[in-house]
Amino acid sequence: MQKAIIARKVGMTQIFMEDGALVPVTVLQAGPCTVVQVKTLDNDGYSAVQIGFEDKKEKHTTQPLQGHFQKAGVTAKRVLKEFRLENAETFEAGQAITADIFAVGDMIDVSGTSKGKGFQGNIKRHGQTRGPMAHGSKYHRRPGSMGQASSPSKVFKGKNLPGHMGAVKVTIQNLEVVRVDAEQNLILVKGAVPGPKKSILTIRDAVKA
Repeated sequence: MQKAIIARKVGMTQIFMEDGALVPVTVLQAGPCTVVQVKTLDNDGYSAVQIGFEDKKEKHTTQPLQGHFQKAGVTAKRVLKEFRLENAETFEAGQAITADIFAVGDMIDVSGTSKGKGFQGNIKRHGQTRGPMAHGSKYHRRPGSMGQASSPSKVFKGKNLPGHMGAVKVTIQNLEVVRVDAEQNLILVKGAVPGPKKSILTIRDAVKA
């Protein structure tokens, strides 16, 4: 059975395992989520489940979305995500999805938007090396040669140059669930996940596990 849920990143800490190993973990507030729509092969051409996370005031919701939520019989949600699942027919609108759908030892993929780094140079953005730092060098952290002069008299596309870094969708694969708190809907994942604290993440079964 394929599983998926929306979560909010709480932060990182560390816990001791039964064998005494100290493991760094990320705490995720996973759910409770609500199934808003079930898409089927006959009706929509593909199988998927649309779930919502965190309630919000109806006055802050557009009228088309208000009708969408009313049709499903659920309150307005702050976050809507769609997951393509082969077993989508097993879900139904209004059904609650909580953190306990995952168990200790499960391997998951976590997707989110990475931290924004702003405008960065080549050394930080692409891992390039610097020039000599002696006074006579006069070439320390610049991007390097731009190419030929008269022919083709242009910079080729794809050259590593300074620019905006971070704030892109990132998926970390094969993370292990080390603890699940069903009462507080918390999932503790071994290692780090994308994004800053309080950012929205999606969790689903690992495709390469």
